[in-house]
Amino acid sequence: MWKWLHPYAKPEKTYSLTGKMLPWFAVLSVIALTVGTIWGFVFAPADYQQGDSFRIIYLHVPAASLSMGAYLSMAIAAFIGMVWQLKMADMAVAAIAPIGAVFTAIALFTGAVWGKPMWGAWWVWDARLTSELIQLFLYLGVIAIYGAFSDKLLAGRAAGILALVGAINLPIIHYSVEWWNTLHQKATISKLDKPSMDSDMLWPLLINLLGFGLLFGTLTLMRFRNELIIRESHRPWVKKLFIGEK
Repeated sequence: MWKWLHPYAKPEKTYSLTGKMLPWFAVLSVIALTVGTIWGFVFAPADYQQGDSFRIIYLHVPAASLSMGAYLSMAIAAFIGMVWQLKMADMAVAAIAPIGAVFTAIALFTGAVWGKPMWGAWWVWDARLTSELIQLFLYLGVIAIYGAFSDKLLAGRAAGILALVGAINLPIIHYSVEWWNTLHQKATISKLDKPSMDSDMLWPLLINLLGFGLLFGTLTLMRFRNELIIRESHRPWVKKLFIGEK
């Protein structure tokens, strides 16, 4: 396996591989999000307590889940960059951070829209909401630190340290509804033995979770390729690439 991965330590090989992967991620994400969103918002039955207002779950839950998944991916990339000194891992951190921040912002916004009719307030200092807000600040911190240094090698190291330290917030977000008495409802789809949702509601949610994951992959590949070009702009392979495109 390592012998197969070794060539992709070269930026030009990685750029080529990500270019082949990008269309697949993009097309599949569009298909999954279209099917899941239309199914959930149009054809899924209304909730017996919340009525049609529950349908925001098809945006809120995937965005919230991917906001944590993106942070975990960023923290893993930061760890790889610090331990194995791979500069492309630092580029991955820079690529993921803005995407994760947007997903977190979407999760907070849709959560507020959902919370207003359910709780009677746009925002409460609930454990889940507060820890998710902290995650947004961590993303913004990583972005700010990476942009504050002209030396991108140093920037990657500094941003990676914050990404790793901030990973302690992930279990707090995930288990906050179990550890504290919160307004936020407990997990509905993680209980594999007894799902809390009817299958007609569950399947579009699962499809949208897949769609958001594929969308995250698409956007990450796009930003990662851009980061590669910017960081390697002085290399002959980049100059050759752009000469060939003209």
